[in-house]
Amino acid sequence: MKKWMLRIIGFGLLIPAFTLLLIALVPVTYDVPEYQGQGGKSFWQLQTGSRIAYTLIPGKGDKSAYPVIFLQGGPGGPIYQRNIEQLSPLADDGYDVYLYDQIGCGASGRLEHINEYSVDRHKRDLAAIIEKIGAQKVILIGQSWGAMLAAAFISEHPGKIEKVVFTGPGPLLPVNNELNGVNTPDSLQLRIPRYTNRDGKKKVYNIRARFIEALAKAFDWKLASDEEMDAFATLLNHEMAKSTVCNPDKISTQHAMESGSGYYAMVKTAQSFNSVPDVRPGLKGCRVPALIMRGQCDGIKWGFTNEYLQLFSNCKLVVVPNAGHAIGVEQPEVYIETIRRFLAISE
Repeated sequence: MKKWMLRIIGFGLLIPAFTLLLIALVPVTYDVPEYQGQGGKSFWQLQTGSRIAYTLIPGKGDKSAYPVIFLQGGPGGPIYQRNIEQLSPLADDGYDVYLYDQIGCGASGRLEHINEYSVDRHKRDLAAIIEKIGAQKVILIGQSWGAMLAAAFISEHPGKIEKVVFTGPGPLLPVNNELNGVNTPDSLQLRIPRYTNRDGKKKVYNIRARFIEALAKAFDWKLASDEEMDAFATLLNHEMAKSTVCNPDKISTQHAMESGSGYYAMVKTAQSFNSVPDVRPGLKGCRVPALIMRGQCDGIKWGFTNEYLQLFSNCKLVVVPNAGHAIGVEQPEVYIETIRRFLAISE
């Protein structure tokens, strides 16, 4: 082939490559609401270096010796106003209730070096928070990733936990993918959700976001600002929220988009899932009283839920009908009343 023809072909290939690179490098603005979650929050400056925003709902009447700490899903999920409202009845029962934005999201600080977002960092932050609170023991309520964090913490510090509530728990770490194939008992009558996280990602992800994620995972590079990518994460999480309910129309019509998501905390913490010490030896036969709540059409495979049942020797499973991964969205009364009854049970 003549040289001039090769040059033309090469030039033709350079044009789309240059176009894709240009698209990947130009910042994107996302149409998401301005974050309003800073007001009324207090802050801890932890010995880990994390600046953590939190809300305290003080217990009323005869106060329990064991405060409640809520661990939000995500990673990178902030505390929403609905979380505060849903858990407020626990304060009526005498519990101090703490809800905090994990590092990298909400009103909490952002880390300069994104490789510091990890399961280990979140565990150390939680340990420092319990020390700040000053209680001998605490009660943990963990949603999705928050349940994974709670389990990882308990595997190392079971003596610090009075009780634990796992709602829509994600897989124990490191993830055992063989559990994807565990059969679901017919008696549970579980259902497959109509919408998946993959559906949400396909709708929202763009070339720039994929390029930024690849660089963050491979080289710990932070190509785009927290402001830009947190806005992207807000849009992404709102779309993926449709996979957390039985009826995705509820998210579209009844739940406005809420800001505060943390992109780099989401990506890098999830990347660390399979590089953590195995939590299972520390949980085997664990006597910490545990409530495991699962929605009937939760997209998490049954095998991952069942592993919690196998390891915690003092646990109770509640499957909530007509609810998905986020039980409190579709069945808020069942969600809080089930938790209140569990916490009211004396040893």
